[in-house]
Amino acid sequence: MTSGGGIQIPSRLPLLLTHEGVLLPGSTVRFSVDSARNMHLVSQRLLKGTSLKSTIIGVIPNTRDPEHDTDDLPTLHKIGTAGIAVQVVGSNWPKPHYTLLITGLCRFRVSSLLKERPFVLAEVEQLDKLEQYTTPATEGITAGDGELGELSQKFYQAAVQLLGMLDMSVPVVAKFRRLLDSLPRETLPDVVASMIRTSNKEKLQVLDALSLEERFKKALPMLTRQIEGLKLLQKTRKTSPDNEKRVLSVRKGGVFPGRQFNLDEEDEDEDGDDTAVLERKVHGANMPEAALRVCLKELKRLKKMPQSMPEYALTRNYLDLMVELPWSKSTKDCLDIRAARTLLDNDHYAMDKLKRRVLEYLAVRQLKTSLKGPILCFVGPPGVGKTSVGRSIARTLGREFHRIALGGVCDQSDIRGHRRTYVGSMPGRIINGLKTVGVNNPVFLLDEVDKLGKSLQGDPAAALLEVLDPEQNHSFTDHYLNVAFDLSQVLFIATANTTATIPPALLDRMEVLQVPGYTQEEKVEIAHRHLIPNQLEQHGLTPQQLHIPQDTTQDIISRYTREAGVRSLERKIGAICRAVAVKVAESHRVPKTETLIPDGPVEQRDKTAPPEMPIVIDHIALKDILGPPLFEMEVSERFTLPGVALGLAWTPLGGEIMFVEASRMEGEGQLTLTGQLGDVMKESAHLAISWLRTNAKTYQLTNMVGAPDPLEGTDIHLHFPAGAVTKDGPSAGVTIVTCLASLFSGRLVRSDIAMTGEITLRGLVLPVGGIKDKVLAAYRAGVKCVILPKRNEKDLEELPANIRADLDFVTAGNLDEVLNAAFDGGFQRTASTRAPPQLTSKL
Repeated sequence: MTSGGGIQIPSRLPLLLTHEGVLLPGSTVRFSVDSARNMHLVSQRLLKGTSLKSTIIGVIPNTRDPEHDTDDLPTLHKIGTAGIAVQVVGSNWPKPHYTLLITGLCRFRVSSLLKERPFVLAEVEQLDKLEQYTTPATEGITAGDGELGELSQKFYQAAVQLLGMLDMSVPVVAKFRRLLDSLPRETLPDVVASMIRTSNKEKLQVLDALSLEERFKKALPMLTRQIEGLKLLQKTRKTSPDNEKRVLSVRKGGVFPGRQFNLDEEDEDEDGDDTAVLERKVHGANMPEAALRVCLKELKRLKKMPQSMPEYALTRNYLDLMVELPWSKSTKDCLDIRAARTLLDNDHYAMDKLKRRVLEYLAVRQLKTSLKGPILCFVGPPGVGKTSVGRSIARTLGREFHRIALGGVCDQSDIRGHRRTYVGSMPGRIINGLKTVGVNNPVFLLDEVDKLGKSLQGDPAAALLEVLDPEQNHSFTDHYLNVAFDLSQVLFIATANTTATIPPALLDRMEVLQVPGYTQEEKVEIAHRHLIPNQLEQHGLTPQQLHIPQDTTQDIISRYTREAGVRSLERKIGAICRAVAVKVAESHRVPKTETLIPDGPVEQRDKTAPPEMPIVIDHIALKDILGPPLFEMEVSERFTLPGVALGLAWTPLGGEIMFVEASRMEGEGQLTLTGQLGDVMKESAHLAISWLRTNAKTYQLTNMVGAPDPLEGTDIHLHFPAGAVTKDGPSAGVTIVTCLASLFSGRLVRSDIAMTGEITLRGLVLPVGGIKDKVLAAYRAGVKCVILPKRNEKDLEELPANIRADLDFVTAGNLDEVLNAAFDGGFQRTASTRAPPQLTSKL
């Protein structure tokens, strides 16, 4: 590297082709390399070399568009910069690459290309002297050197002027001052052009300027433009340290022989601006003190990180999320109770209990503004409007609405988020929802909370305990944020089809509101207020084209649907609209056709004539469109033989009627049960048999040959249709007793009566749940009388008045009352039966 002429670079240099910037002599630049040639250069030359000579490489600007770059070697720029690689850092994220820190030494010209692979090697000619960088400033260019001296002096004065406009307390400015005093004048164009804000194109012009005079002429306008820009900036606002950072950039760790100084390139200058903007956003987010301390700490780490580090993007994403969260942003509630009642009534028919609860919340908010958000749970069959009423509540309160679907979620990280130590970590659905709505008091709908799963990744239902606890959610800690967030102003509404699958601890934290199925009258009102207008709009029809009378709607409800909600009803109305749409479309143009007959062509009109508007859907049209009825209202046809009774069952889809069938044949006294029964239901059947055998003489029950023991020489078979549906629960006890009593006595059970209730071995009838859904199911099936446990009489108050008026209710405290009500003329006991003795108190 040395010769008689001074310090020399090697005549053969490996070349680094870069899109990212221009390296000028005297400057230090960080390059990220990921192309095949550059990766081979680093791995085979820089990392395997053992001498100082092996760390010197040539840096050539690649002027080809990076988006259209190929593996072919581009046309090389003739002038490059020899540099020494002072740092090499490798990384595999987001893809394998190296980051090089290179200090420029001098210019060179490419004489010839020696090889292209595995990296570029070229014969070069050195253009600058390295000694000038070690020459003291006093021995450089003087004012007596003619035009070059004048340019040099003018450039130096402009640099001093720029320095005088900056704040010397800023470390970057102080380093610039030291460089200006210590570097030779001939190195100033390169160093200053690399420090001030200039484009790569302008730096390339400075690189191509081989004579010092030309170099000063290229760099002086850039310096002058920077001074004018700073003057304008000082006029518009007061200069601050942030402004100086816009003028001078900082590159950490830049090394030059004998000196250390900080330089920058355009993209890192912009990153400095972004960091300053982010810092202002952090201070303007009005976050709590604990969160602010964490953000400032992360921001401090971010400033020290190079952009190439994988953790830079993670930290930046974290700070962006913290800034976007609504720490103190909220919407003002609409507390007009009268307007809220009107809006709720317009959106939903019935649902009085839910509406009353929302109005109570509004009333309390008027009296106490700091009320915590309630945590409600709407439990009811599908299709009754639980989700839509949650959206309506948000609109009534004037709040933002966000729905979180929890069905099938089996990872607690969906609720609490992932810790930031994991790759691809992200916040949970709660925090993400708050970021989406942008306020801290929205209405959150936790849909299908009863269908949460559990897996090796944890139990999301357990993670919800903190979210839905009013005493804990004021400091909810997401794993990603790792700081507390206040959820106490959020109105949480959970929906479920059943409470049986909700863990007891989670259920205890929520205020459960039952949403029962609709009656037939309510469905008719809902259809004509909401469903039919919506379907007409979706199918491009108007009320002047299609009319569905109330009688037809009642037929659809009773004969084509059997559900607690209105989803199937809406689908049936949609099918009618599609059929009418075909008729309307065909009537827009009635074609004429020509047919040939023996006497010649005759013009005939197509048989399809335009229908009269509006098209009215009657019972005949209904059958043509929807086909034959799917359900029959009459249930008496099943009661043609003894041993059949009608029970009532509850399912997550609403109430259902359930037939119980029994038959007997000669045998050994065995009891056979079929119909996918659970253990509780099997026990109810054994209880019924035991009670009937105990009271066989009382009710004159016999076996097939008239013996007093009904099971003597007789096998009993009990069946519960449908066989594919799993059944369990104690409420079929009275139905089984009635069915077997009918079988043993040979009498028919009344065909218009249904029953529910649990039995004991002593013949008592115990209360059961789901009374409203069961009674609605009986009403839909055309039952006229319902037998209920006496202690369930209080549940009849929840029924609509018209159903209470149409149905007869028999409340029974024991099985004797059940049997008397279930058979025409009662179920007579024998005359010898004595009444139980009346006990009197001795106290």
